Amino acid sequence: MQQLSLPLELPGCEPINKAWFQEILTTLKVKQEPAWTDNFGKSLRKWLIQQGHTPIKTLSLFSGGGGLDIAFHDAGFEIIQMLELEPKYIKTLEHNSSQGKWLSGAKPICIDIREYSPTFNFKIDFIIGGPPCQTFSAAGRRAAGVTGITDARGTLFQEYVRILKTLQPKGFLFENVYGITGANKGEAWQEIQEAFREVGYKIYYRILDAADYGVPQHRERLFIIGLKEGEFLFPYPTHGLDSLNQNPYYFAAQAVEGADYSDIEIGINGKYGHLLEHIPPGLNYSFYTKEMGYPNPVFSWRSKFSDFLYKADPETPVRTIKAQGGQYTGPFSWENRKFSISELKRLQTIPDEYEIVGNRQVSIEQIGNSVPPQLGRMLALSILEQVMKVQLPSSISYLQHNKKLSFRQRKKELTDIYLQKAKAAVTDLKEKGKILYIPSIKSHDKGEIIRFLSPNFAWKKEATVGARKIYINYNFDDVRWLIKAGLNPNWDDDEKFTIEINPSYANEEWVIGTNLVKLCAQDLDLQILTSLWKCFEEKLTEITGKADLVQLSGYYQYSPKIVGIMTFHPKLEINRLWHVIQCVTRYIGTASQLSTAELAEKWGVKAEDIFSYLQSLRSIGYEVRNHNTNSQIPKDKYLIPYAFPTLNPKSVQLRKTL
Repeated sequence: MQQLSLPLELPGCEPINKAWFQEILTTLKVKQEPAWTDNFGKSLRKWLIQQGHTPIKTLSLFSGGGGLDIAFHDAGFEIIQMLELEPKYIKTLEHNSSQGKWLSGAKPICIDIREYSPTFNFKIDFIIGGPPCQTFSAAGRRAAGVTGITDARGTLFQEYVRILKTLQPKGFLFENVYGITGANKGEAWQEIQEAFREVGYKIYYRILDAADYGVPQHRERLFIIGLKEGEFLFPYPTHGLDSLNQNPYYFAAQAVEGADYSDIEIGINGKYGHLLEHIPPGLNYSFYTKEMGYPNPVFSWRSKFSDFLYKADPETPVRTIKAQGGQYTGPFSWENRKFSISELKRLQTIPDEYEIVGNRQVSIEQIGNSVPPQLGRMLALSILEQVMKVQLPSSISYLQHNKKLSFRQRKKELTDIYLQKAKAAVTDLKEKGKILYIPSIKSHDKGEIIRFLSPNFAWKKEATVGARKIYINYNFDDVRWLIKAGLNPNWDDDEKFTIEINPSYANEEWVIGTNLVKLCAQDLDLQILTSLWKCFEEKLTEITGKADLVQLSGYYQYSPKIVGIMTFHPKLEINRLWHVIQCVTRYIGTASQLSTAELAEKWGVKAEDIFSYLQSLRSIGYEVRNHNTNSQIPKDKYLIPYAFPTLNPKSVQLRKTL
């Protein structure tokens, strides 16, 4: 990568001191070794006390697990109150604010911010915090757009503004995901800025990457500094290519060195757990895609979240640690295991001595939702020097407002790096004979099997409570795959309906050795429909190694790679629901957000019946989303991502209702 050539002095500015951060480290007697950020926080706090610094009274909103509180506490801000809604996070704040602990003296308050009314004589100098970010997040965008301020959580910034108006502190720090700037086509961002200005604050903002400030994690977030008086500039990065002295990143392996992981087993379980071992460090599930050069693709391009089977690279900062995730949500260690809580704290720069209270998932939530304290400390020091006029061990070098950082450009360059890594790994696996084995399709593979379809769409070989017994007959050759399903084993050619599935494009490589799959129902039964798709998926995985039908069809935001044509026995009279299913099978009314009226027009049915049809589709395993399942989707809009049922016992959507 090309290194930036930076001037030593900018017009109208103080000379830039390239060694400013090293001078601070030297004064604090901190070496950049494993867990150095803990020592930085302790030493900074001690130095300020020795200088006779008067703590700055601070109110913390949306405190979560306390990441910003740690940062500002260490930088000489006295956290008077910490407001947090979740009782499980309050336990962490209470434990660490008790006598002798890291945040000793701070007062946690478990309260909904909408019910918090500070008195006018409650004097504070500064406010810190950022409201929940789900409505502006990348996950929200992937789920179907960004609601921003149209969601109840997105309006919490208004409560922040209300408190600012009441208390009138000198300034505030507001943190959120950078998606906030694009919510509602930018309207939400304009409204947020205007709201802060209306209560008397001039705002300064930047999107920063935590790795640029000594955090062993790439984590891009928006920071807004609001001031009653004065000006504010953000500090130069302390690490990476944008740092003035080219201080190298704090790498993941350095960060976790010496952290306890004795309670973590090698490997991960489940359907995809075995895939982790061969993924090169720094890559994710996409290693097993055609686009990355894997000979026998398991996944379709961009069909999973970027943290699905993501394995950290020990020689770089890790990608963003997520607060929520499933069994396969990374980062995973380059040692092919989960990171321990102690290691995740290190990767977030949460001090070893700071105890996160709760089970593993609750702990991960608090870590993933926190502002990394080391980034927070650098921002707090910048506020301390510029706003509070406190003399620091070395004057900080600041970014001019028009100075662009290069982390976005570097991010774009990673695609080629990942491709080269994947290519080398595939070559190595080929030489060692470790490419995933895909069973060859026999010229004639046929048989009869029994499966059980449960109410939660589990597809099992054994009977379970409430499961329905399904008889399957299959016959595969190089001309077609034929799958029949019925409620009894009496097979005939008088099918009630059939679904013929072909690749959408003539030149599409379809991996199954034939260009036709035919699903045949012996009974006009909705569960038989679901069973046919389930059996197809089972055989697809068994024979080709594809993870599921989504990998054959492709992620719904791209053009589908398969097309299904459903026909019925000519003597059958079918109801309108079957007609709707026929439309959905042909991707009519799917893969985009549509209103009730639009669905009614596409399916040729009455608008007042649409909701009933959608509920029926969900009852047979189709994923149907709306505002109640995904708040990012506007009211009276629905999304059916795929032309086939995709719900299974682990589906997040299964636990939601329309």
